[in-house]
Order: sequence, then C-alpha cells, then structure tokens
Amino acid sequence: LDMGCGDGTMLKKVAIWARKEGFKVDCIGIDFNEKGLDLARKASADFPEIQYMKQDILTLRPEKLKCDILICTLTMHHFYDEEIPIFLEQFAKLAHIGIVINDLQRSPVAYHLFRVFSAIFVRTKIAKHDGLVSVRRGFTKPELIAFSKSLPSMEHDIRWKWAFRYVWVMRTKRLTEIYE
Repeated sequence: LDMGCGDGTMLKKVAIWARKEGFKVDCIGIDFNEKGLDLARKASADFPEIQYMKQDILTLRPEKLKCDILICTLTMHHFYDEEIPIFLEQFAKLAHIGIVINDLQRSPVAYHLFRVFSAIFVRTKIAKHDGLVSVRRGFTKPELIAFSKSLPSMEHDIRWKWAFRYVWVMRTKRLTEIYE
C-alpha cells in the first residue's frame, strides 16, 4: 500500500522487484490528486498487480483496507504537524508487518544546495519554489522521534540517507516478538 503514491513510480519499482524475485504481490496506490492518479494508471498499464484509489489519507477506514507493508514516500511533509499523528495512527492500523516512510530532512545545507541545484537543473519557477517549500517543510530527526512516541506499539528505526532524506522504518512489535 503506497500512501501519497503520486504517479505510481514506487509501486512500479515494488512490482518489478517482486517479479524478479518470484513474489506475487497486490499493490494499491492511494492519492488525493486525480490528475496524478490518471498518470499513474496510464504508466502502470502493464502492471495488473497495481491498482489505484482516490482517498484522503486523513479519512481512511482501516477496517476497509489492510496491507502487509505500507510505504509513504515524500508525502508526510505536505501535512501539518497536528495531522501527522492522525495518519500515523491510521497507518499502524492498516499495516500488518510494518511501515516505511521516506521524507525530506529540513536543514539549511539542503535548502541552499537545492537553490544552487535548481538554478541549474530545474526549469520552471513553480518547481523551484515548490522544491524549496518542500525542503523547508521537511523534518529534523528529533521531530520524527517525537512523532514516533505516538505509536508505542511499533518498533522505530530512523536513519538519515543521502540527498537529505530520512527513512523511518516501523515494525509491529508483535512481528518483532515472533522472530526473537
């Protein structure tokens, strides 16, 4: 289950990996932007294992949608801080095994590097502006740790990755206990 799936890029990567490894997967992309979902459906025409749904992350019905693993890539920074615990709680109800969130690190270095990078490589003013806004709305590790406190039923691992990102992996404690 990919929350904030955008154009479906991550789900296609998951489907390609699963095919190579011989796994059968059913992938669902959730997004609120119908234009993005239309692009995703067209780009995923050769992937029958992927479906897309228009849904507001904040009003999900966990009893209607379950998954083993939930991913959320570059989506969390689009929400207000007070909304994040709401959807994290929803995510925990949806995911049987775990959750992987990949989002931006907020830092002055990332901001200034993006300004330089975008001046050379990003063509439109709106894309430059949106990129800078996204970096400003990213997260610090202490902020992610504070959000993690709202999910004591999960085991949390938050790591910095190159290109000023954090990967936050949450595993259900019931799963961790099985393998220990």
